[in-house]
Amino acid sequence: MRVLSVAFHGIPVGTPSAGGAEQILAMLDTALAEHGHQSVVIAAPGSRISGELIESSWHGAAVDAACGAGSFDLIHFHGFDFMQYVPQTGVPMLATLHLPFSYYPENMIGNCLLRGIALNCVSRNQAGSAPGICGLPIVPNGIPIDFYAPEDPGDYLLCLGRICPAKGTHAALEVARRLDMRLIIAGPVHPYPSHRHYFAQCIEPWLDDKRTWVGAVGIEQKRTLLARARCVLVPSFAAETSSLVTMEALACGTPVVAFRQGALPEIVEDGETGFIVDSIDDMACAVARAGALSRTRCREQAIARFDSRRMVDGYFALYRQIITRHFSTGRAPHESL
Repeated sequence: MRVLSVAFHGIPVGTPSAGGAEQILAMLDTALAEHGHQSVVIAAPGSRISGELIESSWHGAAVDAACGAGSFDLIHFHGFDFMQYVPQTGVPMLATLHLPFSYYPENMIGNCLLRGIALNCVSRNQAGSAPGICGLPIVPNGIPIDFYAPEDPGDYLLCLGRICPAKGTHAALEVARRLDMRLIIAGPVHPYPSHRHYFAQCIEPWLDDKRTWVGAVGIEQKRTLLARARCVLVPSFAAETSSLVTMEALACGTPVVAFRQGALPEIVEDGETGFIVDSIDDMACAVARAGALSRTRCREQAIARFDSRRMVDGYFALYRQIITRHFSTGRAPHESL
């Protein structure tokens, strides 16, 4: 196969600041190359990928140029703004919906069906929330499970991810202050005004000797922080479609305490690999109980459920289905739904 993958235009792929969508794209790019396929990626400048990289700050012209310069078996979109640069082409197209449906234009699904663009979701919760359509394919996210390994836990809590209001970093700070525990906050502050304002007003004033922010971290430092944490806090206020950091924590044997948002209850087994809670008060109580959970059980469940090889197999099967059906009928796999 020769696959053109198109990232969100604003964040480099394969860097510490990359979010979940960029990480999934990077894993698929690597898998395509390792399996002898051709991978071409359009992504922000500074991206690091395994196949051929086309650097682009805005993707409309880059997608058109790539399609004009070469033939592809499939175009795979990963950005929430993908409808702005869908090319006029006979190549089958797939868009992975990494974000809640509310982030996309209201008429996105209908427009995709009209244009023959296949869609897939990354969790059951997300697929169940699709407006006006049932049966969208689901390819659950995965992580490179062998990269992560347990270590002896330390005495700190960890909150890892981009710092913005939707991710609720301030709630993790409140929990740590109530419990008088160490908290390490790791993650980038992207250059959006709302994110910078949130950091300046809600995070930075509350940092001290016990509650620290270490910025964006590389993959090795992230692994160490996850493995040595007493537990990982996921205080998101967003309807999470998935959570790679939750999977990564469990792969390290570290339990997770998360708010009941979106797909998080699909990932965390309440009372087994962590706790699903409904408030800051509940999160503080759950942290005190997290130490009694089996870190071995956390690791075993991550191996059984979140291996990226299973995700790659799922995408490759979906690729073949889309390509075969496109050229036999000209329709996306779910067009008749």
